Amino acid sequence: MLIRLENPALLSKAIDVISELVTEVRIKLNEFGLSIVALDPANVAMVGFKIPRSAFSQFEAGNETIGVSLDSLKHILKRCSTKSSLILEQKENVLNIRIEDRIKRNFSIGLIEIESEEKEIPDLEYSAMIELNPNDFIASVEDCLIVADACSFIVKEKKFLIEAKGINSARSEFSEDEAKIQAEDCKSRYSLEYLQKFMKGAKLCDKIKLRFASDHPLRVDLRGEHLELIFILAPRVETED
Repeated sequence: MLIRLENPALLSKAIDVISELVTEVRIKLNEFGLSIVALDPANVAMVGFKIPRSAFSQFEAGNETIGVSLDSLKHILKRCSTKSSLILEQKENVLNIRIEDRIKRNFSIGLIEIESEEKEIPDLEYSAMIELNPNDFIASVEDCLIVADACSFIVKEKKFLIEAKGINSARSEFSEDEAKIQAEDCKSRYSLEYLQKFMKGAKLCDKIKLRFASDHPLRVDLRGEHLELIFILAPRVETED
């Protein structure tokens, strides 16, 4: 396996986001490109990540899977500058990493065996699809973090609400002028701790798509020119605030 990426910041930032949820992953390489699917240890959130083959300047890989520690990998990837080229090459049980810019730097990390079963992003049904600006979503989540540890996503009368209630409360309201809303009326509640982790990924993309239903898992789709991030988050089903 030998792949070369001329924009390593893309991979570096995505791995940094994924490492908020899991410590080790299987990286799959095939004719379509590079992908990761992983479930967090608490079985609350799942992440899917893809970089298409077309994003790489060199891509020599069959149908391969390698296991890596994200803690090791993310710190190496952060050594890339905006002008660096990144080369990843597997040799037996080692992943060699080369960063080429004004000087050439070499790293290597040992590959690991991951015991858990391979995961796939589940195909779920949703009654609400909301598409909005990532910065608006980030601001709304940050508002809710001030007052509570969970928030509700609500669709009511063709409006989308993000609302948190504790001793204090916060609410953001989106009409069809600010967001694309294709939804039936519904309500579901989610952990702000996890949504805050997802926000790092929202900063990498131009649009964010939210899909949910009443007391149903949330699916967050983030897409950029050469990047796809998907998060699945279990609902928090409990007594109202």
